[in-house]
Amino acid sequence: MPKNIEIKPYSEKAVLVGIISQEQNEEKVAEYLDELAFLVRTAGATPVMKFTQKIDTPNSRTFIGTGKLADIKAFVEEEEIDMVAFDDDLSPSQHRNIERTLKCKIIDRTNLILDIFAQRAQTAHAKTQVELAQYEYLLPRLAGMWTHLERQRGGVGMRGPGEREIVTYRRIIRDKISRLK
Repeated sequence: MPKNIEIKPYSEKAVLVGIISQEQNEEKVAEYLDELAFLVRTAGATPVMKFTQKIDTPNSRTFIGTGKLADIKAFVEEEEIDMVAFDDDLSPSQHRNIERTLKCKIIDRTNLILDIFAQRAQTAHAKTQVELAQYEYLLPRLAGMWTHLERQRGGVGMRGPGEREIVTYRRIIRDKISRLK
């Protein structure tokens, strides 16, 4: 008689990142990262490591310093990490720059919370509210998400210089936001 084989669902491995600054001391950051670990587990991933950096103000390009980013990159590659979760919100350019360097999924606290809400939304009203929040979060972050959208479209019915696909996608999202509201 064949044995039943238990198949465990794959869980993404996540690294957590927070900064120690003038506004938040080490104790607060530790507390926030514990909360972030809980959120990551709630979303279905497994937190495996926490990185912190003492920095006066976040780096405008990469949020954290380049040395710490290199340390995280080495860990991500060595441990085959799927996702890096930042405790603070990242600007669209910080998100793009970090993603280019680490070559894995980058998520900030707001995006993580929206993902959890999307997983748990049951009613049509709740699903609509979550979808609206996700689109509003996504809109300013479109530019670097899909570089293939930078190409110009043209052809039949599209004479002239064409419209960049990214502009088309932004328009579609704005239309969806209007309909959802």
